[in-house]
Amino acid sequence: MRELRILRPIAKLEDAAVLDPVVREVHRVVDAVLKPRALEDLLHGVPAGHPMHPALVLVPAGSWIGAAVLDVVPGASRASRTLIGVGVLAAAPAIAAGWADWARSRRQQQRVGVVHAAANESAWVLYTASWLARRAGHDGFGKVLALAGFGLVGFGGYLGGHLGYRQAVGANHADAVVQRFPTGWHELGVLDDLPEEAPVRIEVAGEPLFVLRRGSRVDVLADVSTHLGEPLSDGRIDDPGHRGATITSSLGSVFEVATGEVVHGPATAPAVRFETRINGELIEVRLPRS
Repeated sequence: MRELRILRPIAKLEDAAVLDPVVREVHRVVDAVLKPRALEDLLHGVPAGHPMHPALVLVPAGSWIGAAVLDVVPGASRASRTLIGVGVLAAAPAIAAGWADWARSRRQQQRVGVVHAAANESAWVLYTASWLARRAGHDGFGKVLALAGFGLVGFGGYLGGHLGYRQAVGANHADAVVQRFPTGWHELGVLDDLPEEAPVRIEVAGEPLFVLRRGSRVDVLADVSTHLGEPLSDGRIDDPGHRGATITSSLGSVFEVATGEVVHGPATAPAVRFETRINGELIEVRLPRS
């Protein structure tokens, strides 16, 4: 089935360089607000292991959908106003989490994301005005404002789908490694050929791997960040001589080398870790439970 022609301009937002001055200015503000790393990790969803923004959006969206239904039910004005108020309050953490994810995405994603945010936050303003109008007794005007807000929420939701499913913001970009890598043990190389405490990129079975040797210990991760697929070998390694060594990707995600666990976001899924063993002079690797 062909894509609807009316939707094609949405994809063109990715290349709309005219949005870049807005993106840069908003990025500066978001970076200043998200200075505490613990706050940023919480908004990304690092403790939960999944992005928080999609889950947090459910409350305001659900509240406003419920209000739209009640607006056509006689005698339900008070309940509708209550749902709109709940949505207005619940939107705040959803907005914050969305901006946190947006700030750690790529430029094409940020162009679409800034329009997505503009639509949703304009809807938030309309719903706030709707609640105030209803509270003042102007139910008819409040319903008109809510209807306009509902349309913007729908448009913003479509852009959110484009970000999540076409541009893969929030998805685990390393999961395909687990599906592709063959089962069993595979030769990585000779232990003495690996540099000490210096990460290297080695391809095994067609997959690039991030390898760090420390004496006779060799830690191996898939050379792809779970955040947006950036190579870990292009990142910065800290404390390579210690078991708690970490690798910081080019987009800011921090992983523990020994376990692959996320230390800091924006990544929420751990890096793909490989088991290793030394067979004579050779190092061999496999996926856990392979």
